[in-house]
Amino acid sequence: MSRIGTITRRAFLVGSVAIAGGVAFGTYLYRKPAANPLLDDLAEGEAALTPWVLIDAEKITLITPHSDLGQGAVSMQAMLLAEELDLEFGQFETSPGVPSPAYYNTAMATELAPFNAHDTSVQARAVRGGLGVLGKFIGLQGTGGSSSVPDSFEKLRTAGAVARETLKRAASERSGINTTALRTEAGKVILPDGTAFTYQELAADTAGLAPVRKVRLREPSEWRLIGKEVQRLDILAKSTGTQAYGIDLEVEGMVHAAVKVNPRQGGALNGYDASAALEMRGVSRVVEVTGGAAVIADNTWRAFHAAEAIDFDWGPAPYPAEMEGHWAEVAASFTEERLDKEWRHDGDVDAAVSEGQAVESEYRAPYVAHAPLEPLNALALFEAGRLDLWAAHQMPRFLQQIAARVAGIDIGQVHFHQQYAGGSFGHRLEFENVRQAVEIAIQMPGTPVKLTYSREEDFAHDFPRQIGMARGVGTVKDGRVESYDLQVATVSSSASQTARMGQPVFGPDGQIAAGAWNQPFAVPNFRVRAYRVPELAPTSSWRSVGASTQGFFASAFLDELIHAAGADPLAERLRLCTHDVSRKVLEAVGEISDWGSSLGEGRGRGLAFVDSFGVPVAEVVEVTETEDGIRIDKVFVAADVGTIVDPVNFDNHVKGAVVWGLGHAMNCEITYSDGMVEQANYFDHEGMRMHQCPEIFVKGLETAPKVRGIGEPPVPPAAPALAAAIFDATGTRLREMPFNRFVDFV
Repeated sequence: MSRIGTITRRAFLVGSVAIAGGVAFGTYLYRKPAANPLLDDLAEGEAALTPWVLIDAEKITLITPHSDLGQGAVSMQAMLLAEELDLEFGQFETSPGVPSPAYYNTAMATELAPFNAHDTSVQARAVRGGLGVLGKFIGLQGTGGSSSVPDSFEKLRTAGAVARETLKRAASERSGINTTALRTEAGKVILPDGTAFTYQELAADTAGLAPVRKVRLREPSEWRLIGKEVQRLDILAKSTGTQAYGIDLEVEGMVHAAVKVNPRQGGALNGYDASAALEMRGVSRVVEVTGGAAVIADNTWRAFHAAEAIDFDWGPAPYPAEMEGHWAEVAASFTEERLDKEWRHDGDVDAAVSEGQAVESEYRAPYVAHAPLEPLNALALFEAGRLDLWAAHQMPRFLQQIAARVAGIDIGQVHFHQQYAGGSFGHRLEFENVRQAVEIAIQMPGTPVKLTYSREEDFAHDFPRQIGMARGVGTVKDGRVESYDLQVATVSSSASQTARMGQPVFGPDGQIAAGAWNQPFAVPNFRVRAYRVPELAPTSSWRSVGASTQGFFASAFLDELIHAAGADPLAERLRLCTHDVSRKVLEAVGEISDWGSSLGEGRGRGLAFVDSFGVPVAEVVEVTETEDGIRIDKVFVAADVGTIVDPVNFDNHVKGAVVWGLGHAMNCEITYSDGMVEQANYFDHEGMRMHQCPEIFVKGLETAPKVRGIGEPPVPPAAPALAAAIFDATGTRLREMPFNRFVDFV
């Protein structure tokens, strides 16, 4: 049973109070510390000072439960713990730990609140608080939504400080000296006379002490690691090719598996003939999995080839077979019956539009794939009612629930071993590889089964980014934007994704309007409406989720209105801006890009601003129109995350997000024919090439009051900034991605 199911009715009633529109849980149960999962298997002499710090006589292990998907989450978590624990890099090991309610994400649930991220009203704070408490009660352990840093920033520093002060208490009891006279440095507690006890020496003493809960966190002026240039823990291994990922795992007696399931996702399996596959070299057996079959062989390559040799009879797709049907359904969704929510309505848009000369535009964004470098994989061993799973995943406790359901065992018998991931971008929020690995393993008890997706299978059974369309109508007056009416229609990737998790979704989907309604611009007449398109092809969260498409729609349409007004794109946004942090971001990007300077003939400059995940980001793109096509020359980015934890990683995140956003805007789309994905590999879903990569200049600001993450927010402005730059250079207005449908890139 989940933790939420174990809360008694009395505890719920005593610990909660009613608020307008919902429930805000009280503080009694919330403040009660979660059980420390490290205490379950402590060896003699080990001390688990908090759920994040484990010390024995030999070593110090820092628990870093946020999944590392290539974004440096392990290093970031270790840095925050080491900052307060007075450890240097190299003095500790890291471990992802075991899935546990203790590692619930304090930031992920609060992002579901239907308020502007910068809304600090009583109601907004109450609802976010209630969602945060609910996240604890259900043990919402997860990585995503740029939440790792905001979740970890105070929590892990506090955990490090608790461990530090508890170690000082152990040293005090051993030495007889008051803790106020002790200090810590480089993994040691130091007495006034210079005598030092290593943390490992104090482990056994500390094991019998209650953790010191009243601690002081250090001021920024005292930080040794946070905000400083440090080398990420995984850089050496990744630079030398020695980093081990889930796909690299090998265990004794392991067999290899490859799957083929209906390429018309959700379609039935009518039957199959595996006789040819069973005769192939290295193949030992073929077993059925939901919607298809799996080949078991002595290596991955042979399993891949044998899976291709199976003759399948597939059923039809439960969605339109051709892309025309998908787009037709989206276009038909701008109706009152499919109105999900009107997210913003300032002034009188209808009156303003009827009185002026309207500017009208329509925008489109296609499905796109996640396509991380490491395809999906999982290693499973089912033996004596116990299931062990090795994989990289962003939701480990949901993974346990789903695996237990498939195997027909208690969740306590599912043991998950988190791995480093070779990328995700939302791909590893899904569970198909886990379900299939378990289905195979329970048919082969006692045998470790390593399932690996081929690149083609990974593309065919990805759950891509949502397809969407927007229609904008607006007016200008006296050189200013007077009205702005944006209607957005997309499928709900949130509903699609959570349905596969067996979780219901209630109310409007905030991602359908994310990046559009929350623009900090005081247009006198401003309306944003979101329409939910019925489920088409199944979709999922993709890097920056709804803002990846809606940010393009919203910023591109505002740019069209500003052009129609004859105003300067930066000056008009600054005039309209009502949010001080966003204003500073716009000013900063204008400064570093030398906005307003002449670029010369055949060149163009475009500006976009999108606020996603509470992070305002402004980007300027410069392009040149050459004889062979558009060349992207430079990109300038300004963003404010409150506090930059790791400046080197911050810079890398921003640049990587820009390349990701530009590459997909230029070249990428997923299309369906006969119900099947037409793109099979990188050659026909091509990101940005190295020779196309521009110079990227980054300015990080730290004026916002709350610490935020930066992995996703720089993605949404990239596409509209590029579109605006191309328009400035060529006069061609691009309203549909991918842009290579209309222009060439060099």
